Amino acid sequence: MAIILQAQETAQAAAALRQGKLVVLPTDTVYGVAALAFDAAAVRQLYVVKQRPFSKAIPILLADPTDLNKVVRAIPPLAQALIDTFWPGPLTLVLPKSHTLPDVLSPYDGVAVRIPDCDVARAVIREAGGAIAATSANLSGQPEALTADEAVEYLGNEVAVVLDNGRSPGTIASTVVSCQNETPIIVRTGPITADQINSLRMPTA
Repeated sequence: MAIILQAQETAQAAAALRQGKLVVLPTDTVYGVAALAFDAAAVRQLYVVKQRPFSKAIPILLADPTDLNKVVRAIPPLAQALIDTFWPGPLTLVLPKSHTLPDVLSPYDGVAVRIPDCDVARAVIREAGGAIAATSANLSGQPEALTADEAVEYLGNEVAVVLDNGRSPGTIASTVVSCQNETPIIVRTGPITADQINSLRMPTA
């Protein structure tokens, strides 16, 4: 069974991640379950525990914008405009994947990345090395976990640590936008709307 900790106990959660274990943590949207992004075995276990098809890539959460170059090959101008406007926050961007990431993380050329607007999550990520693979802390196809207790109901026997930060401020997962073409493509709707995205004056490469 998972060890349930208060949100401020980020060091123990980060240590578990560095040891190849899975951790549940709060974000600014819903609770997530995470593994180190560069640990192929841990990422594979994340798929298994989540009951997620390996064909469905797992996003990466970062602590700081300076960590982007660890996980992506390039940042197109349109992506930079979205980053400057919406990060940290509930916007996930699909960018060209770094070849240093394990193949199991994403079978595609792109990888989904965001920086959550959650101090607890960012502290864990920073202490763990700057980049984690994270997806909602539920079983695939089930409602998102909005509390630590709900996450434990789904995953408690499969994760090492659960950080409890109370009820999530959000109720839905982040908006996902692909930035691999000349114009942004909304892959999944979420808290940031199409009107907000389209209202930006997008630069060209």
